[in-house]
Amino acid sequence: MDFEGQATAEKLSRIIITLFGVVGLVWGYIIQQFSQTVYILGAGFVLAALLTIPPWPMYRRKPLNWQPVRDGTESTNKESTKKGKKK
Repeated sequence: MDFEGQATAEKLSRIIITLFGVVGLVWGYIIQQFSQTVYILGAGFVLAALLTIPPWPMYRRKPLNWQPVRDGTESTNKESTKKGKKK
């Protein structure tokens, strides 16, 4: 998941949880059952988790370009010369 995908996922999860929270609060108030509010909010949390936690392709549109892997022998040679200079 890239940085823009993370921002999109966070925004989407906030919208879903807020929307389900408001709908749940209004519905729970209408029928005078707080448990219905909690159930609706829980359903919103599950939906938001299913849409935002897995790394779906819509969140990986702009991948980061990593540096190429360096050869491990260079770092070993540098470390051995540093150790020799310290003595």
